[in-house]
Amino acid sequence: MVAGAALGRRILAANRPRNASGEMTRRPTLLFPHGRRSDLPEEDASRVTYTVTLIPGDGIGPEIADASVTVLEATGLDFDWQRVEAGESQIARHGTPLPDEVLDSIRATRVALKGPITTPIGEGFRSVNVTLRQALDLYANLRPARSMKGVETRYDDVDLVIVRENTEDLYAGIEHRVGRDAAESIKIITRAASERICRFAFEYALTNGRRKVTAVHKANIMKLSDGLFLESCRTIAAQYEGRIEFEDRIVDNMCMQLVQKPALYDVLVLPNLYGDIVSDLAAGLVGGLGVAPGANIGDEAAVFEPVHGSAPKYAGQDVANPTALILSGALMLRHLGETSAAVRVENAVREVIAEGRTVPRDLGGSAGTKAFAAAVADRVAAVASSTPR
Repeated sequence: MVAGAALGRRILAANRPRNASGEMTRRPTLLFPHGRRSDLPEEDASRVTYTVTLIPGDGIGPEIADASVTVLEATGLDFDWQRVEAGESQIARHGTPLPDEVLDSIRATRVALKGPITTPIGEGFRSVNVTLRQALDLYANLRPARSMKGVETRYDDVDLVIVRENTEDLYAGIEHRVGRDAAESIKIITRAASERICRFAFEYALTNGRRKVTAVHKANIMKLSDGLFLESCRTIAAQYEGRIEFEDRIVDNMCMQLVQKPALYDVLVLPNLYGDIVSDLAAGLVGGLGVAPGANIGDEAAVFEPVHGSAPKYAGQDVANPTALILSGALMLRHLGETSAAVRVENAVREVIAEGRTVPRDLGGSAGTKAFAAAVADRVAAVASSTPR
């Protein structure tokens, strides 16, 4: 199976491994077998310690990272958190917001939970998020958007998954000035990257019981670049005919359709820039960036992070909403094959918010970061204690 297909099948699903004869075995795949503790007795071999890179980030990042760790550890799973620092605070010490030790840690653990990192607007250092994705070839950006009871929005039945190509398009960062008064940015679209991300979207849809993939583009105007993306998507879609429905939409029309009738759509696959924009729109349909998780997936590593920014003016005040990073942690659990634990975390978040007693301020409540995390963790732990491993 091609890499994109294999990856799509293992993300957000507890796949079964094969033995030496190629036969399916019962125990869920451990994607990071080096995380298994060697000191465990054979009869407790199912007990795993997951070694995870933890990047707290800037602004509210350290607070919501601590909150997320509290919730994830309430599942009863064992984690060895390898904490490394990235962001504005590291420039004075290392001369860069992304020290080599961060990339080295992720390459070693192959999985990271990351808080938001500040990106200067119009000047300053290049986005750490973009650099991470390109350096580690995290080509698939997965951003689910699902309605949540207790979060006041226009719709209560949104269930979208945005699959965004992460490595090229205008985010390739190839731009230059043309004299004093003009600038050019080069939009790169390749058949290889387009087919890879589209295959990921179809494999995700197939694995997770989704019904349709919609390719989003502007091929009516950018006939060569977006035309190639659309052509690549149609090529891959033909291989799934009869299993997953396929359609395409022009990006501006897609935005209008999502605002008017989001229930018509399921999995959206988009080039980098459109994916960034449309995923924020989708987040707005379900309550905003504060409840929007994200995953960046490659063949060799995965980084899980919220969609929102670092909000430095709220740092240290215990008012930040950690929901997006907690849910990103749940995506990480699914990636690790710990589907049951992921479901417990997701359900606990949804139940605490629906009850309305301990709700973060940006969702209309008065609970602080720590109080909300504690309420969710208590709910997770209560279920975990009654669930055999």
